[in-house]
Amino acid sequence: MPETDDQRWDAVLRRDRAADGSFVTGVLTTGIYCRPSCAARHPRRGNVRFFGDGAAARAEGLRPCLRCKPDEVARDAEGLAKVIALIERAETPPTLEEMAAEAGYAPHHFHRLFRKRTGVTPAAYARAVRAKRMEAALKDNDRVTDAIYDAGFSGPGRFYEEADQRLGMAPSAWRRGGGGETIRWTSADTSFGAVVVAATARGICRLTFGGIEQLREDFPHATIEPGGAEMADLVAQAIAVVEEPGRAHDLPLDVRGTAFQEAIWRELSQVPPGGSVSYAALAARVGKPGATRAAGTACGANPVPLLIPCHRARRSDGSAGGYALGLEMKVRILAREAPDTQRGLFD
Repeated sequence: MPETDDQRWDAVLRRDRAADGSFVTGVLTTGIYCRPSCAARHPRRGNVRFFGDGAAARAEGLRPCLRCKPDEVARDAEGLAKVIALIERAETPPTLEEMAAEAGYAPHHFHRLFRKRTGVTPAAYARAVRAKRMEAALKDNDRVTDAIYDAGFSGPGRFYEEADQRLGMAPSAWRRGGGGETIRWTSADTSFGAVVVAATARGICRLTFGGIEQLREDFPHATIEPGGAEMADLVAQAIAVVEEPGRAHDLPLDVRGTAFQEAIWRELSQVPPGGSVSYAALAARVGKPGATRAAGTACGANPVPLLIPCHRARRSDGSAGGYALGLEMKVRILAREAPDTQRGLFD
């Protein structure tokens, strides 16, 4: 989020929706305050004062803009925070009606709001939370049956249905660090260096530069073996994306993370080639405007860089920020992807 008045004014000039909720813009000559993205004509910079929230602006005698309704941003954020807390403490996923009541909205309005702010539906977010409980339960219990009930499932049927959709491998295999699962890998030379592509039967689970040490660490009990001809087409498509980072693809991926990480990865996948997004904007888009640092960590945890374009994430000041493969690699990838639009970005 913008931290200085210059950054806040820049967000106002860009009508940056990601900054909504982080501050309000008070216009002293009209006596109103607006959200940063307000579509009204921009005031003169000398007539503007920034406030942390609507309450602070009202304390100075300003009133909310009737066009952009800045106080609704805070209300939306508060409602979403209540619902997320409800989901995370509930033993079983709450219904849409229960979540909407907690937020203080009608169900249909709440559903649209939640999806707009987080990138996923309320039901999908609730499933993701329960899936994380499931993963933790599998690690903490010797018997899968015990994990089923510890994770809040009413019985084995629903557990295995969701586990198959979520984990990409059998729950017992996940608990055993991939035990019983076969992961095949192939290495290839690229203009960026040697790359390893690894995949389960469902899709690519890792894309790394260098050796396969990380793969063995993540799945210490899986059967990890070189891939054969059956991987040729999959690997060829992945290498094509490495060589041409702006290339669109629909490669099958078998990647897992927390609900927050997966939401960040979905947002990254929406950034067009040559474009960029700040860590603060990523956090805001998934409904966690204060989680800028966590958004950066989620980018670093991306197991398939380039296929999920975390190289397009940056700091709010426009600098490169971090990158799991190193900043030099990040600059090279961006220069390859869109040299004209990236020139000077990290100077």
